[in-house]
Amino acid sequence: MKGTEDRLSAASIICAHNHPSGSSIESPEDIHVTKRLVEVGQTLGVPVRDHIIIGQGCFVSMREKMYYLWN
Repeated sequence: MKGTEDRLSAASIICAHNHPSGSSIESPEDIHVTKRLVEVGQTLGVPVRDHIIIGQGCFVSMREKMYYLWN
């Protein structure tokens, strides 16, 4: 998508991914990635509203569980 940078914009984003194991428990890597996503979003002026982990029949909102990552 080279050359489309000036045509793409977002007011904010929500990130989500699944755990193939079926568990929605966050891993240390999930916590690290969430922290980096929030930092990069702040730098770019596009806030990350949440990072959701989807398991089998359940999900976890990192913002609800680890709200301190957004401070």
